[in-house]
Amino acid sequence: MLSHVEGGNRGIGTGSEGIGRARSGSDGGGTMRYERTRAVRAVRATRAVRRIGEVQGAERPRAAGARWYGAGSAGSRGVLAVLALAGCGALLTAGCSAPGGAGAGAGGSPPVSPPASPPVSSPGSAPAEASGPPAKGSVTVSGEVAKGLESPWGVAPLPGGDLLVASRDKGTISRVAAGTGAVTQIGRVPGVAPGGEGGLLGLALSPGFASDHLVYAYFTTESDNRIARLRYDEQRAPGQQLGAPDTVFRGIPKGLIHNGGRIAFGPDKMLWAGTGETGNTALAQDRKSLGGKILRMTPDGQPVHGNPEADSVVYSYGHRNVQGLAWDKDKRLWAAEFGQNTWDELNLVEPGGNYGWPEVEGKAGRAGFRDPVAVWKPDEASPSGIAWAQGSVWMAGLKGERLWRVPLRGAALAAEPEAFLQGKYGRLRTVVPLDGDRLLLVTSETDGRGSPEAGDDRILTLTVR
Repeated sequence: MLSHVEGGNRGIGTGSEGIGRARSGSDGGGTMRYERTRAVRAVRATRAVRRIGEVQGAERPRAAGARWYGAGSAGSRGVLAVLALAGCGALLTAGCSAPGGAGAGAGGSPPVSPPASPPVSSPGSAPAEASGPPAKGSVTVSGEVAKGLESPWGVAPLPGGDLLVASRDKGTISRVAAGTGAVTQIGRVPGVAPGGEGGLLGLALSPGFASDHLVYAYFTTESDNRIARLRYDEQRAPGQQLGAPDTVFRGIPKGLIHNGGRIAFGPDKMLWAGTGETGNTALAQDRKSLGGKILRMTPDGQPVHGNPEADSVVYSYGHRNVQGLAWDKDKRLWAAEFGQNTWDELNLVEPGGNYGWPEVEGKAGRAGFRDPVAVWKPDEASPSGIAWAQGSVWMAGLKGERLWRVPLRGAALAAEPEAFLQGKYGRLRTVVPLDGDRLLLVTSETDGRGSPEAGDDRILTLTVR
């Protein structure tokens, strides 16, 4: 059986990006698609009502006693009065599950706020600050940058405000005009072989983009996942503006599921990548494998001086499927990754750290393994992209269909995480920091596991606190 495909059929041992809310869906290889039920129509009605109000306040109403680590999740989606009016009976017919779930499995997390971790992480990290952000935050959807996108995944802001957006399934990169939302394909990335969760995934601009015009892309081929750079020439005709790919790193394991795919240039101007273990759990603990790792390399794909092992790009290991990377203001690296059936995780990444998979899922307090700073039940998260802004990590949820705010004080939680936009825009894939209190949020309803409506997929602008 496939395993946890982006938050999906976890009850049978699967665990990836997931099918949210009784939407139509498929497994990691697209091998099955469920018939849309009346529950989908009911939830669509809920989304329509929720879209009336664009401002998400400091805290959503929750079931009594509900906490961020799991309790009350399904309840908060299922017992809203508006949902009852829109078709609660349909949800019952569809067999919706109860909130929470069974206790943690082997190595699972106790339902308590994690203790502070030492603020030691990426090269150049600074001491923890004495104060953190407010306990309660807010999210305002301030605009819609683009709509009608197909399987958007990676996003790279250009100088001047336009965006480059990767289509996972089409293998193309398009430019979105910031002022009008017009979408223009600039080119296709040769060699992309879409399938399951693979395809054209993360994008990043070279640190010297102003002069070298290089766009980095992480993508799946017939034989592996790899990273290549392509020169972007705006003077050429639309659709012909990408040069031939120059592969800087190859040999990352590929699969129908768990391909990782997020790339970013860090404060050190080195290239970082999150990879997955492709469903072969042993790869995560195999120090010689590139699967289930966070990688750090030069822009040319070479190991960096200061990595845990001098001749290796591996920076940390024991990961399941890393799709979120972000640095805070003190240059600490944070990563989000999918759990299987018990806990999704937000981790503070430390050089040489072993994050436990498959020996540990969530918090275990076991010697030799790094515990996550925050955990969620998979139905509430299935995290993909993350960004840091206003003292918090902001995390997109696929199956959870919500945006999580994780307020931080140094390397520890400053307060319990809060959920925003729950069920309002469907599956959420990517979060991109702009400046100050502004973020971009990318939906993922056309990835084969959503239930797309007119206008999906979208890029939204958010103002956050």
